[in-house]
Order: sequence, then C-alpha cells, then structure tokens
Amino acid sequence: MDTHKRVFGFKIIFLVSVFILLNESSKCNSFGVMDDEQFKTMLEEVDNHLPSSSSSQGVYELNDVEEDEWLMVAKKGNQFVINDRPFYVNGFNTYWLMVFAADQSTRGKVTEVFQKASSVGLSVCRTWAFNDGQWRALQKSPGVYDEDVFKALDFVVSEASKYKIRLILSLANNWDAYGGKAQYVKWGKASGLNLTSDDDFFSHPTLRSYYKAHAVLNRVNTITNITYKDDPTVFAWELMNEPRCTSDPSGDKLQSWITDMAVYVKSMDAKHLVEIGLEGFYGPSAPDRAQFNPNSYATQVGTDFIRNHQVLGVDFASVHIYADSWISQTITDSHIQFTKSWMEAHIEDAEKYLGMPVVFAEFGVSSKDPGYNSSFRDTLINTVYKTLLNSTKRGGSGAGSLLWQLFPDGTDYMDDGYAIVLSKSPSTSNIISLHSTRVAIVNSMCSWKCKWGCKKRNPLEAFLYHDDL
Repeated sequence: MDTHKRVFGFKIIFLVSVFILLNESSKCNSFGVMDDEQFKTMLEEVDNHLPSSSSSQGVYELNDVEEDEWLMVAKKGNQFVINDRPFYVNGFNTYWLMVFAADQSTRGKVTEVFQKASSVGLSVCRTWAFNDGQWRALQKSPGVYDEDVFKALDFVVSEASKYKIRLILSLANNWDAYGGKAQYVKWGKASGLNLTSDDDFFSHPTLRSYYKAHAVLNRVNTITNITYKDDPTVFAWELMNEPRCTSDPSGDKLQSWITDMAVYVKSMDAKHLVEIGLEGFYGPSAPDRAQFNPNSYATQVGTDFIRNHQVLGVDFASVHIYADSWISQTITDSHIQFTKSWMEAHIEDAEKYLGMPVVFAEFGVSSKDPGYNSSFRDTLINTVYKTLLNSTKRGGSGAGSLLWQLFPDGTDYMDDGYAIVLSKSPSTSNIISLHSTRVAIVNSMCSWKCKWGCKKRNPLEAFLYHDDL
C-alpha cells in the first residue's frame, strides 16, 4: 500500500528521537512504571523530533520494526496486551461501513476510511455489525440474513486487516437507527407476543433468544475464509450501542440482560474481549459517584457504570463523552472541565473497583453547536489525549479512545456534525497523528524491560539492523 512506503529522511529523524528516548527514559522505578519526569521527558523528546507535516510516518516506522504476527488482543490486569506486550488504543468510529460496502458505488469509501485512518496511525475502528429489518438490512427477520450484506461485512473485516486496523463490532442498537431494540420488539409483536415497551427487549425470553441467534460470531468470512470468532482483526464484541432501560431506573432489568449476554457471548467465543457499549452513567449502586454525571436524568436511565461492569464475562469498560449533548449545546469552557473530570472519575473506578481497562469509545463535538470552531474541537481532543497519557504514565486503566467519527472525502451528506475529514482538518490531523506516535512509543516500551518484560530487541536495535534502513 502506498501509505506504507518508507521515507528515508524521516526514518533518520525518528531514529534519533528513539535513541534519545532510550538513553534518557529507559529506567523504571521499583514498580516497573516510569515516574512523571521520565514520562514527560519521553513525550517531549518525541514531540521535538517529529516534523508536524509528516508525523504519521513515524507511526509506520515504529510499527514496521515492531510488527508482531497478527495476534488476538487480550487483557492483562487493567491493560490490553498483544503477545504480552502493551497495546494502548488510538482509534475511531465509522458506524456505516457495512452499508457502504454493500453497494459497489460506495464500497471504495470503506477502503478510503481505513487508508486515511492508517495514515495517522489509528489502530482500532468501532463499527456496526448489525442492521435489523431496515433498508439494506443484514438481519431481515430473526435469524434470516441477506447474504450480500453479510458479504459486505466480510469485506469490511478483510479491508481492516489489510490496513492493520482492528475492529470493535457492535451487535445491536439501543436506538431506532439500523433497527435497534425497537425492531426486535416489532418482530416479537408480529409473532404474537404481548409486548408493551421497547425495553421488553431486555427481559422477554423470546427477544433474548432472537439476540442470541444473531449469527455474526460464527460467520465464516467469504474473503479470508476465517471465522469471525477466530479472527484477530476483531478487537472485541460490543453487546449493544449505548444500552438504556428507562422503564427500570433501578437498573435490575438491564443488569440481568448484561449478565445473560456477556456469559453467552463468552461461551460462543472465549478468545475475544467483550464490552457492553455503555455511555458511563453512574447509577444507584454508587450514589457518591452520581456527582460526576452530566445531569440528574443520567441517573435514571437504568444503567450503572460500576455494577454493570462487574458482570462475569465483561473484559473492559466503555464510556462515551458528549458534553454538548448532556450539559449544554452551546460551546463553553465547562465542556472541557467536564470531559477531564468525567474521564478521571471513570479511570479511577476502573482501577479501584473493576480492575480492568477503560476505553472512551465515543467522544467529539458537533460543528452544528452554537459557538463551535475547529480550535475548540482540537482543544477537546487534546484534553482527552492528555488525560489518557496521564493515566498511562502510571500504568493506569486509561487504555485508549475512539473519535466520533472519521469520514472520507465526499461523504458530507452523512455528517451528523461530528465528522472529521482529515484532508479538511490539518490541525486535527496533526494532533491525532502525534498522539498515535506517542502511543506507538509507549506500546514499544516493553522492549526496555519496564512494565511488561517483553523479550523483543529495542526499537533502536531494530532500526540499526533493519534491512531497508
């Protein structure tokens, strides 16, 4: 792929930066974690030696020399690992990939998204593996699939693998878009069930059986011939996008559903990670944490961040960040303050109560908001990235983030206000690329025998002995 071509001049520059890092930052404290000054020095050296116009190339050079066999992502304590090496996430959302892949006239946009994401070092994409009973539906009725649309999902998985991008595949939607739980209820009513609420999706045994019959995990990819549940391209299964159960503010109904489905998915696929898809609202089990919720209504939607994530079979926590939806649509500095405190609270809880990584799986700001400008968006993204790095430097649970959302050129008609088109947003692109490079450096730190004790040679040695240098 042309985006993977090496640039000799930059390789030399990046080699110098790695050399400096190895000399100044390779010592760890007694707990195997770099102290604040060492970590700060490391990041400063990376920043100082990266040309802003080409920062994405640095990601590729490090990935090229450190590339492992394409293995499953696993969890070790409160961090992700691949082959026992750390894997911190810098990723993105593009939810419509399957639907675009189902149409030959738009299929190329799927490749373009992965190409653009790869160019700035993004390594994980979250996307929908569902479309229930709608236009171009994957699941036309319970257990009945459109093979052409399934082949489109096969294409998405195959293309992601080509660009070394892993996928979080969401299995259902809380909202009506792409069918959602409302479509399952419609199917139930059509079969004669007495259902009174869309939230019956979570409790009625027949609707639970419909969900369990969704055949994605056992699908054999028609392009790669790999069963989805055996494919390392899949980072994780997400039970549902933003589940809420407002008919039961106690949270018991949703808790029961999560308990059932997490164990069920794990029984089908013990290899992959599982997450719920929650927004992160605190519920009745943690009244002292409700102060961090964006509003009082968030406590009443039937979700419970800590309790929900203590369920057997759930491997990592998910949190979303939408200050412009939850606090006020008008842009203010309070949005930045909320973002920081919201993230810090969930990172602390993931460490203290859950013992698992937490991924901020959606975050962004809409260009349609009053007072919006691109500078504010850059500030928001920088705030998310900085908060994560503050966790990383102490070996914390902040495991990564996923922008909402990345679009290729020519798809403006799909924009919900949150789309980031890299070619039109050079400052944002540079911020993303710089963070990707920082994450790639941190992911290579096991070579320095700090926290993870990896036996691979260090990046400098790999550069020196790499044939193409």
